[in-house]
Amino acid sequence: MRIAMLADIHANRAAMEAVLADVAARTVDRIAILGDIVGYGPDPGWCLDRVRALVAQGAICVRGNHDEAAAQGADASFSSTARAAIQWTAGVLDAEQKAFLTSLPLRHSEDGVLYVHASANDSGNWIYVTSAQKALPSFRVTSERLIFCGHVHVPLLASCDGGGRVTQVEFPIGKPLPLIRSRRWLGVVGSVGQPRDGSAAAAYAILDLGTNELTFRRVPYDSALTAARIRSAGLPEALALRLTKGD
Repeated sequence: MRIAMLADIHANRAAMEAVLADVAARTVDRIAILGDIVGYGPDPGWCLDRVRALVAQGAICVRGNHDEAAAQGADASFSSTARAAIQWTAGVLDAEQKAFLTSLPLRHSEDGVLYVHASANDSGNWIYVTSAQKALPSFRVTSERLIFCGHVHVPLLASCDGGGRVTQVEFPIGKPLPLIRSRRWLGVVGSVGQPRDGSAAAAYAILDLGTNELTFRRVPYDSALTAARIRSAGLPEALALRLTKGD
């Protein structure tokens, strides 16, 4: 079983199309969407309907904080830029689309793998996993050997040994990395629609449960097209600028 894991699409149609094309070119059995389908980007309706179609075909999908905010309203944790984008997004989604977002679970566990948008520790509190130390609580509160999430927009891999010690692990891009069975693993798969690690290329990952390997992938796409659509929609200029820089 090979699972393509996509997180933080953020209403970026061009990036999502590029990633799905890359997925289609590989042997993938299933897709998992790790939250934040909408928010920031100019194409929330298209991206949401595409995800709904994937779910109807058997994809896994969990709720992100921007998904929740688009359906129910943004709280004080959102920056002014994020809040402006959420308010715009809420205005272009219909009731059925918002109901789909609300219906999504915060986490999904299957075959020894936990899928969640943010930290497995208190999933609805949207904790950022940015280091091995931040990954530690997720290992403590779950029994699954593999945990995958998004939310941070920066790919990360951490492992936990039998003594509970957590370390951050360097990983290659585009090459399978063995997930040693004597350890537990947490992966932040990066962002499809708004990378923040210095690369503008869309990010996702493929988990191979048969070979027990994880591959982080990057896919170039026309970020200038999405930036132009952000400007046309009247969304904050900062959201357009960051796409071309990957920050």
